[in-house]
Amino acid sequence: MKKILSLAAMFAVLSYASSASAEVKFGGEASVRLRDDFAHTKSTAGVTTNPQDQYFQYRVRLKPSADLGDGYYFKALVQNEAVAGSWQTLAASNTEQYNFQASQFYFGHNDESSHWVFGRIPLGSLDNPILDLTLYAIPGAGPQGTTLYPVDTPISTNHFDRLLGFNYGVKLGDGELNAVLVNFDNLSTPPTTTAPTNVERGLLNDGYGLVASYKTKIGDVTVVPQAFATLTHLSDGRRPYSFGTQAFIPTGKSKVLLSGFYTANNNTIYDGSLKDYSGYIFRVKGESGSALAWIDYNKSKDSTNSKDYNNTFLWAQYKFGIHESAAGNFSLTPTLRYRLSSSTTATGATTDNNLFRTELYATVTF
Repeated sequence: MKKILSLAAMFAVLSYASSASAEVKFGGEASVRLRDDFAHTKSTAGVTTNPQDQYFQYRVRLKPSADLGDGYYFKALVQNEAVAGSWQTLAASNTEQYNFQASQFYFGHNDESSHWVFGRIPLGSLDNPILDLTLYAIPGAGPQGTTLYPVDTPISTNHFDRLLGFNYGVKLGDGELNAVLVNFDNLSTPPTTTAPTNVERGLLNDGYGLVASYKTKIGDVTVVPQAFATLTHLSDGRRPYSFGTQAFIPTGKSKVLLSGFYTANNNTIYDGSLKDYSGYIFRVKGESGSALAWIDYNKSKDSTNSKDYNNTFLWAQYKFGIHESAAGNFSLTPTLRYRLSSSTTATGATTDNNLFRTELYATVTF
């Protein structure tokens, strides 16, 4: 509570700063959701488990911003980064704590022909799975310790949809060219002293990546080809690359988004072992009024461990507007999320790991 009051006091002081200072605007959102989990795991050996759970969660996001004039601006997002998606689950007798961190903070400049942004910038990964596939083509443990898949939006949910980096965009021909240089980590050094001495450490022992895209129109369809390259390597020693495209198709009052990306990695990591894998992901997403749904399909091949992965994911929701005004709004959003995952070894042994979720969000924005 003290942290929340201190944060509110800070924004109040900023808002009433002298006329020589930029005016700070303050907005945000608060949500409570009821979630039901229905998991199902099954192995070739016949071992089956069906754990179920129901729980209440809540999330608060604060969004300060400032217009500095002449195209310059500052924006931030303050939320709890101790839990996935910033969704805090109730503990016994409500003893949980909800702490705020500066999740995103960035400043930039816009003009008629170009723009630039620097800081802990948002990635927009809820609409773009290129980094979901890049980091989790082979399912692995995420920041919260759970196994993450290239489907079910791991970058947005578990990595909080931000990285420290610099974005520059410029109008070029009939479209816009964008490039984002990101710093993944400051940990790109061999984890043990016994690691091979000939393993490349990366630029100044840091991990860097570059995302480039070109947004243009073909008729009424907006097309965005894009590519990602690991310039040095990630903290675990991998150097994946990815490429693909997105197409935004208007259909009357509705919108359709098609995405397709491919990724691959083939390099020796710190312990001297080879990481050789490839994978792809396809997404079809539709939005019409208050209805939103998409389906992902991913297939990855781990050549190092002779293992194949198949993942399908469905998200469907409908937003009911209860109240709307110039000051904010209140809405209820029932949501379904269904992930079907399986892995198969070279000997034909198969393991299924599926998860079906129902959610009801109650959200106010201000």
